[in-house]
Amino acid sequence: MSTSPDRYLSTRGDAAPTSFADALLRGIAPDGGLYMPQAWPPLPADAARPGRTYADMAREAISPFIGDALPVGALDRALDRLTKGFDHPAVTPLVELEPGLFVLELFHGPTAAFKDLAMQLVAALSDEALAATGQKLTLLTATSGDTGAAAVRAFAGAERINLVVLHPLDRVSPVQRKQMTTVQADNVLNLAVRGDFDDCQRLVKGLLAEEGLREGRRLSSVNSINWGRLAGQIPYYISATAQLGQAATFVVPTGNFGDAFAGIAAKKMGLPVKGFVAAVNQNDALARAINEGVYARRPAVESGSVSMDVQAPSNFERLVYEASGRDADATRALFETFARDGSVTLSPVLLAALKAEASAVSVDEATTKAEIAHAHAAWGRVVCPHTAVALAAARQLDRTNGPVVALSTAHPSKFGAFVSDVLGFEPEAAPVIRALGDQPERLTIIDNTAEAALAAVKGFTA
Repeated sequence: MSTSPDRYLSTRGDAAPTSFADALLRGIAPDGGLYMPQAWPPLPADAARPGRTYADMAREAISPFIGDALPVGALDRALDRLTKGFDHPAVTPLVELEPGLFVLELFHGPTAAFKDLAMQLVAALSDEALAATGQKLTLLTATSGDTGAAAVRAFAGAERINLVVLHPLDRVSPVQRKQMTTVQADNVLNLAVRGDFDDCQRLVKGLLAEEGLREGRRLSSVNSINWGRLAGQIPYYISATAQLGQAATFVVPTGNFGDAFAGIAAKKMGLPVKGFVAAVNQNDALARAINEGVYARRPAVESGSVSMDVQAPSNFERLVYEASGRDADATRALFETFARDGSVTLSPVLLAALKAEASAVSVDEATTKAEIAHAHAAWGRVVCPHTAVALAAARQLDRTNGPVVALSTAHPSKFGAFVSDVLGFEPEAAPVIRALGDQPERLTIIDNTAEAALAAVKGFTA
């Protein structure tokens, strides 16, 4: 059977192949799995040639995944909107801290976090897909902070899209919350859930299964379960490699594992990469799975790196699917067991395959704080706690085999209180954060039950 990168399969094997537009607007597959391209399109040999623009690299990487599913010129228009929203000419500049150690700055967009890179693209492409069909869409997203802020900024005011954002009450930073709740757009509903991020994610998955919410409109998610989000993150690995002029080891601070899997996708497409390290905080389910062979859910513990307070990372399913040789039956069985029992033991063969794709390191809260202090003392650099997690892991790596790149995922002023506790001063606010001021906030607090979430969404979309 022929395969194509612009056709999409479910990781659980019980959904018919579909187009990029359908995968984008549906988000999760009908069988509960995550969409994956049938094949990895090869990058041109000179894809990471130094001197190319970010838009050119992104166009080359993403267009094979779209095929003819969107109107002609849709990707070009989306990339133009994306790059105009960033305040650095390189979009994602690479900065050398010391010989062989770099940070990739991903926070120069409209909400000062890496989620902007994919979210702005997904919003523009969704507009194109809906305009072509005349349909309307309800988007649902769970967020530990940055995803929701980026989604609200990207989709606010969209004529054909209603956006519902669920965040854990009192478990996002004040800046992250205000970036979501001060946007006074009638097509946006902010729900503060009494629980943690995993509760929010569980509620979103349940809402996506509610057929009644699909009456008269499409229903989807803009979390990193949406393939469009991951496709939009592939280009910055290409850009980093182009800026370096050689292959690197990437250290990715991760919660839901979408950011890291986008890098793995780039490697599958032929980007020269030395390796990937997933750096997690004390919420270490992913690290325990890869290092010990047991994927087990525990209650998420609140940390300074709040966007990584995840104990059931959705994109681990994509990694398992790929590492298992795209065995949908095995993937479905593993995640059904995990959903039922909260724990599953990985086979030795699967575990070895996972280790070949990525390694994982857990960084505790004390080490995170120490790394913020070290970054300021050694390099005069103020970093956010998520970047500190990545740097703590990156500095332990051997650089004799090539450079190490830590992803810097957010501007430190998004987490000013945490940084201030370490350094004794507030980071200088990013311009987009200064602009928040004392604007009024709008949010609805709900219990972490399926009934409460459904009632809130029905009331909003009625």
